[in-house]
Amino acid sequence: MVLVSACLLGVNCRYDGTNNKNLELIKFLSEKNILPVCPEELGGLTTPRLPAEIQGGDVLEKKGNIMNTGGEDVTEAFVKGAEKTLKLAEENGVIAAILKARSPSCGSGKIYDGSFTKTLTEGDGVAAALLKRKNIKVYTEENFMEADV
Repeated sequence: MVLVSACLLGVNCRYDGTNNKNLELIKFLSEKNILPVCPEELGGLTTPRLPAEIQGGDVLEKKGNIMNTGGEDVTEAFVKGAEKTLKLAEENGVIAAILKARSPSCGSGKIYDGSFTKTLTEGDGVAAALLKRKNIKVYTEENFMEADV
């Protein structure tokens, strides 16, 4: 089973109410068992919602938090969504995840730096980080062809 960011499959669950439908990814997954998720919606956030970014470091280590553009701390919802995503992954025998690059939930390797200026920094979104800590391989729509699924 492959866990996939629902927005990449065409589900309108992005913060702005749209999606990131990726036809190449959908074709790649056509013969595979998939589990679509949106960690942010699982955490109780609405769609649409204000953009949010990680500020200050690793949220799971309580070194940072997630703030939206309205100045609201939405860390709790992101952590809750990550935990629910992990639970679904474990319950469904997920072997890998293909998640949305740069997202504060799903980004893997690079995320926005918290300044809302589209500046990238090293790091993982909360759900991606939690999945990695449980030894689930995480890919994005930018490197999914490397996935051994």
